[in-house]
Amino acid sequence: MATPKDKTKLKNESELRAMQVLNCRAAETEGEDGGFIVEGYAARYEAYPLYEDMKGNMIYEQFSRDNFEGADKSDIILQYDHEGRVYARTSNGSLIVTPDDEGLHVIADLGRTESARQLYEEIQSGMITKMSWRFTVPDDAYQYDKDAHLLTYSRIGKIYDVSAVSIPANDSTSISARNFVNGLIEEEEARIEAAKRLEERKAAIKAKLGGNPNAD
Repeated sequence: MATPKDKTKLKNESELRAMQVLNCRAAETEGEDGGFIVEGYAARYEAYPLYEDMKGNMIYEQFSRDNFEGADKSDIILQYDHEGRVYARTSNGSLIVTPDDEGLHVIADLGRTESARQLYEEIQSGMITKMSWRFTVPDDAYQYDKDAHLLTYSRIGKIYDVSAVSIPANDSTSISARNFVNGLIEEEEARIEAAKRLEERKAAIKAKLGGNPNAD
């Protein structure tokens, strides 16, 4: 009988395989249609202003990575403004939704239908740049700090959809067309910068040691 740990491992491996499929699909079609791959964050971990109450106090909301532990992430769909057409979904491998160190990370293949490709064009052109998500929270899984005016959660019940949106609740969310060429350039620039910093640290250490050439 599979234990909860076994099920989590299998789920993580399944998500990894699906992500690899999306990456391969985009790479194969690069130069033809760009892969129609979009990437973004439907939620971030930083506290953000949710609404202003009747007394003029700004109420904030904040999520953490722990909130997603055990959440029902089965068959999440990608929509626009949380309604209408379905552009991608996790059950057919065209959508990946996973919490990482920054927030709720989303990768979607928008190349499977004409309407999905139209959404891709609007994202690629910069007409749509933000995201949101629709979820449930158990009655005993939220806390409100009256002094900080902060709403937090201990866990999420179910995630229903992630959506590209016209007007976001959280302005720190994002969605954009994934550019593999730019990604490679950024990785190379980061590698060069890291190597440069390493050489600078070595030089500083050698200077402190009187220019000892064996100070590496």
